[in-house]
Amino acid sequence: MRHDSCGSAREIHPPIFEVSMRRHALTYRSFGRPLEKLIMETTEVPRMGEGKLRVKMTCAPVNPSDLIPISGAYSHRIRLPAVAGYEGVGRVIDAPRKYAYLVGKRVLPLRGEGTWQTILDCDSALAVPVPDAISDAVAARAYINPLAALTMLETWPVKGKRVLLSGAGSNCADYLGAWAYHHGASEVVGIYRSESRVTRLEKMGIKPVSMQDTSQILYVARGTDLVFDALGGPIATNILQSMAPDSTFIAYGLLTGQAIRLDFKPLAHYRRFHLRDSLARVSAEAWQHKFLDIWRLLSQTDMPGYQRFPAQGWRQAIEMAFCPSGQKVLLDFADLA
Repeated sequence: MRHDSCGSAREIHPPIFEVSMRRHALTYRSFGRPLEKLIMETTEVPRMGEGKLRVKMTCAPVNPSDLIPISGAYSHRIRLPAVAGYEGVGRVIDAPRKYAYLVGKRVLPLRGEGTWQTILDCDSALAVPVPDAISDAVAARAYINPLAALTMLETWPVKGKRVLLSGAGSNCADYLGAWAYHHGASEVVGIYRSESRVTRLEKMGIKPVSMQDTSQILYVARGTDLVFDALGGPIATNILQSMAPDSTFIAYGLLTGQAIRLDFKPLAHYRRFHLRDSLARVSAEAWQHKFLDIWRLLSQTDMPGYQRFPAQGWRQAIEMAFCPSGQKVLLDFADLA
């Protein structure tokens, strides 16, 4: 038993395996190109905060959503230095008495510290237990893209509607396309950049259209009810200006790094979606309930393959993540244990 600074006792659960008292973390201290700004730092593990779980990380994905903030795109809401990474899976090695049942269990340690590190502390109420039937590779990628896709489909119902996805090679577009059919969409079309994505799109029932085929993109846009756009830039601009009245364009990503610039007011309704904004209104109970739906959907979804890199090989992992025809990437922290 130990006492915190207020004098209250907290039961200490011994780690279920030997844990180094040093932590390795991919950290950035200024904004810029990820390969130039990220460094692997080793520090002492700090004292665990009240109400926190301590998690030893197993693996974490490398997504555009992890890399874009390092560039400074969201600098107004990031306090430096920062640890990179928004999602991943790990095993609980210490917990307050109320959450003692989680010690030794796998969780998603989300909405707190960056996940690209070997040991992190997270809010006990927000840590998401992982079902035994879900693999580490699936669990590690179960947050940003699945939750964003599910939230958008709940916010803008697709039943009986024609749906167009830009950036159709991305994970989030995968989920939007596959789950749109679960929600009753009549048709889903996907705009892709790399030919390597075509077979997978067709397998999911998504009609592929090349990013280079401007005339076909505009033709599809004119007959689309809902667009989920991950690109921004000229393609998104052309789609939005071609859409019919009472259709809806949802901007949820900026993979091109370019804003939408309109020559005239569009006829379609323009909406923006940021997962961060929707989470601000979600209680811990509702947060946990959402993942019950996500686990069910993921168990029915054929996820794309992935390539696992040791955490020491993070530079190669990021280079692969930037490659449009490359496999999805996971960082494995076992080599830093």
